[in-house]
Amino acid sequence: MHAWLRSQLETQGLGEVEALAAATLTLIAAVLIIAWIADGVTKRYLLRFVRYVSARSDAQWDDVLVEHGVFSRLAQLAPGIVIYTGGSAFGPSAEAWVERLAFIYMIVVMLLAVSALLDAGLSMYQRTEVARERPVQGYLQVMKIVLYIIAGIFIVATLLDEEPWGLLTGLGAVSAILLLVFRDTILSFVASVQVATQNMVRRGDWIEMPSYGADGDVIEVSLHTVRVQNWDKTISTVPIQALITDSFKNWRGMEESGGRRIKRSLRIDLNTIRFCDDALLERLEKFDLLAGYLRDKRDQLAETNASGRIGVNQRRLTNVGTFRAYMEAYLRGNANLHSNMTFLVRQLPPTETGLPIEIYVFSQVQAWAEYEAIQADIFDHLFAVLPEFGLRAYQAPSGHDLHRAAEAVSTRAAV
Repeated sequence: MHAWLRSQLETQGLGEVEALAAATLTLIAAVLIIAWIADGVTKRYLLRFVRYVSARSDAQWDDVLVEHGVFSRLAQLAPGIVIYTGGSAFGPSAEAWVERLAFIYMIVVMLLAVSALLDAGLSMYQRTEVARERPVQGYLQVMKIVLYIIAGIFIVATLLDEEPWGLLTGLGAVSAILLLVFRDTILSFVASVQVATQNMVRRGDWIEMPSYGADGDVIEVSLHTVRVQNWDKTISTVPIQALITDSFKNWRGMEESGGRRIKRSLRIDLNTIRFCDDALLERLEKFDLLAGYLRDKRDQLAETNASGRIGVNQRRLTNVGTFRAYMEAYLRGNANLHSNMTFLVRQLPPTETGLPIEIYVFSQVQAWAEYEAIQADIFDHLFAVLPEFGLRAYQAPSGHDLHRAAEAVSTRAAV
């Protein structure tokens, strides 16, 4: 084509040099115009048609591909193909370099298109239930790194006009350098494989890792990091290797069990613990939750003491033991608590801060606000009912208590 156009221009009276220059410029302009037209037609009509079909299709995969720009990046191949095909128009001296640059352009465009395709695949995968248990974002990032390396080798091979396989064989000599450069990436990849295969963390899990200030929901598991949205809406970034080397708490087991533990103690002032007298028992028998318990206990004690036990040898009810029975009956009647999970009201060893009576039960509600409300309602009631049993919650002396004691001493001294 180039020679024919030059001969035609020479027949029109142009010299050999002028004809060569005019033919070259004409063909270059023609190739560039065709490339521009191909780019415009592809983007204006072909892409518009693809988006039209995708919008009216019931399938979701084509919408995801359009959203991530897979088709728009593939459309950018059109001008590169035209220039590569018409490389001879630039003349024998420039033809090779034009073809190389056009080929490199197509490699970069294809790399971007494949990268967008992987992102689209990840987006579709994350919409499935399996994605919560098996995050694959780290694997896709490794695939992208491999693609970038392969694309870089092809680009260098194209610029040097060498076979890419020859460059690949030379990578063995620089493998040590590559290992050093990609050390963190390799370690992160190994850690991400362990995290995925052992199902340690997945998107949506609530994890606690105080050493990194993380306490909230996992929103992303990538090759290098795990991003956690804390309850105060801040974002903590945890190196994925830390999940293997350090300890952390995953609350997934609680969520899957259907219950959330309530474990809290109510501390009784030791000075208020005593045996129940008849007046106290008569008052407590009016409690519906205690009527059956007290009747059975009185029968048991009467039978035991019938052998002639008197005084301190007699078995008697205590106000704290009766209160424990009341606590258990009250909790059994709470519809928000699991009756088929651990259900325990126990007395712990007494300390200088009183006698701890611990509640160890599981709430059916796991949502934070509702869970706290259920827990608060339980202890609101228990604290309020304590005086009915002649008991008092332990509380360290406050400034007000000391002030009242000082006033009492002053009054007695004045008298």
